[in-house]
Amino acid sequence: MEPTEVLLVVSVEGLLDQAVFEKQLKREGFTPISDEPFTYLGETTTHKINTVLYLHSAVQCALTKAGFITCKIIFQIGEYPMEAYRYDKEEKCFVPVEL
Repeated sequence: MEPTEVLLVVSVEGLLDQAVFEKQLKREGFTPISDEPFTYLGETTTHKINTVLYLHSAVQCALTKAGFITCKIIFQIGEYPMEAYRYDKEEKCFVPVEL
């Protein structure tokens, strides 16, 4: 499968340690976009559902290590439309944002 670009935008409130957060996302394969806070690029060679699950897991891990109050993410995988999720602390997972 050809590599597909992934754009990830994170909206986080109460982030306790941004350096830890970004270091973990870099380990997960995401590169910060300069001059665009909390915006990252990556690549995937897996199917869309696997990539979505990986994005959720990678951001959740970074959030857990850094500490936070609330978080929402929006991402685009290749040419697929943007998808938005919010982190549900009770369920300990990302859930779709209802419009």
